[in-house]
Amino acid sequence: MLRDRVVNLSTPEAVESFLQEHPTSVIFKAGTCHKTMQGFGNLQALLEGRDDLMVGVIRVVEWRAASDLVAERTGIVHHSPQVILFEDGQAVFELDNWDITVESLQGGFERLPRGASATSSEAAARSDLTPYLQVLDQFLSGVIDDQRFEYVYTTMFRDDAELRSNDEVEVLGSIFGDVDRHMTMHMMMAGRSIDPTLRERAERAHAALMALAAEQAEPARDPEPA
Repeated sequence: MLRDRVVNLSTPEAVESFLQEHPTSVIFKAGTCHKTMQGFGNLQALLEGRDDLMVGVIRVVEWRAASDLVAERTGIVHHSPQVILFEDGQAVFELDNWDITVESLQGGFERLPRGASATSSEAAARSDLTPYLQVLDQFLSGVIDDQRFEYVYTTMFRDDAELRSNDEVEVLGSIFGDVDRHMTMHMMMAGRSIDPTLRERAERAHAALMALAAEQAEPARDPEPA
């Protein structure tokens, strides 16, 4: 699984050690908004088919020194989110911000030779869907109205910088679509928009998130003995 190949790079020394041990690999710089979540979701779509690649994650706000070292080492101007692909310790491909799409990443991944399966000893944290489920529960039970739900949900999604799976990103984005465009239009209309299908989309998203949360809660199964 991808979570078994993710390493947090919190210091310059960790970056150097990671690239020395995994010279052909991926570094992902995580920012502080949903661009990070969506970019990592797109990256995951390619990484699922490349179990030979380790992924180093740098949270640029907390670990800026590590990010600065990558910029100095590669000559690539810092952005977040940002994906940099390395071959033999050298940066060979990079994408930033909204350019981190599955289609654009494909060209970069095709340049990396395939190696042996990789794994990390570092335990990856599971993402938390609770905040989204709580606000969906409040809306669907009538505690908050359409307008309040729209504001709370879109603001939460815009500020979400978790490294979520592609499945989670797809479900979370299914209610309001392009959240930046939606919020702009909402402000232009002073919150007077009426969407008769909002509840239906929210119900579908709630059911899908509950299924994902249940799947994540299942304990990992040990492989069957030979």
